[in-house]
Amino acid sequence: MRIALSQLTTGPDPDKNLRLVEEWTRRAADAGARVVVFPEASMACFGTPLAPLAEPLDGPWADGVRRIARATGTVVVAGMFTPADGGRVANTLLATGPGVEASYDKIHLYDAFGYRESDTVAAGSAATVIEVDGVRLGLATCYDVRFPELFRAHADAGAVATLLAASWGAGPGKLDQWELLVRARALDATVWLAAVGQADPGTEPGPAPTGIGHSRVVGPDGTVRHALGAEPELLVADLDIAEVAAVRQKTSVLANRRPEVWR
Repeated sequence: MRIALSQLTTGPDPDKNLRLVEEWTRRAADAGARVVVFPEASMACFGTPLAPLAEPLDGPWADGVRRIARATGTVVVAGMFTPADGGRVANTLLATGPGVEASYDKIHLYDAFGYRESDTVAAGSAATVIEVDGVRLGLATCYDVRFPELFRAHADAGAVATLLAASWGAGPGKLDQWELLVRARALDATVWLAAVGQADPGTEPGPAPTGIGHSRVVGPDGTVRHALGAEPELLVADLDIAEVAAVRQKTSVLANRRPEVWR
């Protein structure tokens, strides 16, 4: 399966960001990608008041993404914000395109490193796996990468890859952590891990996670197959789906689990 990771930088204006989604999706489709993955907060960057911008999944921004997916014949996965209870929003991944219509609300909220996502964002409560051309793909968002249970849940649901959309916070050691965690989650669950982040906006790091780039594709054996730097760039990669079964036969971490010990 050919996928594309769109490592771009979004701003506070959803309309301008939607035009970016269209431009980058067309580039990915021209390169033969079947699935195009955009970062977390593609609708509007963090540091922007989110509640006034949030729209339902049948609102104009999501419909714009659907139009782009239909026009290009691709499945598009993009981060947006949807209304939630108590004046907060949900940090939502929309997955849409021919034969696919699903969403995932980020389960693990970024209450760390001096930032409190839970002040403005309500947590999701269910894992999401989509199916594209008979291939099952899990969805995850940014801080989720620190929690291996979600990625194993994707594998248990038949996923051979997880699509991870992020807007990673900058700071000392954060790039090292990103690189380590993405590789670890691929190895934990023996899945392909396609991790796309917002490109580094080139500003002084602040409390809002605005991205550091360094998107990457990691194989089910934990090895990095493709990697980007900090700048905006499109990464197109072919995932060998059969490799997952071969790795799981050799590295039987899923089969060797003993969950009864921890209950």
